[in-house]
Amino acid sequence: MFSIEHEFDSTVVTLVDDGEAPLQEDVIVNAFQECVTVEQYDPRTDRVNRITLSVAQLRDLGAALDLPEGVYTLPKKDL
Repeated sequence: MFSIEHEFDSTVVTLVDDGEAPLQEDVIVNAFQECVTVEQYDPRTDRVNRITLSVAQLRDLGAALDLPEGVYTLPKKDL
C-alpha cells in the first residue's frame, strides 16, 4: 500500500509494508525539484535514517532496475 501527497515544495510518497510478517517500517520518499530523499524509522536506534539522491542518481536507479549486471553510463539529458 502507498499514499501520495503534494506538499508546497515536494511530492511525498509513503510506502507501507503490508505483506507478511516480519514487516518493515514505512518508507517515506520526498521528491523535491533538486533531489529526492528516502527516510525510514529504525526502531533499534530510535532514529530516522535518511539518504539523499540527486536527480541524476534517481534517473540512474530507475534505469538500473531494468538492466542486467554491468556498468553503464546513461546519455545526459535535460532534467
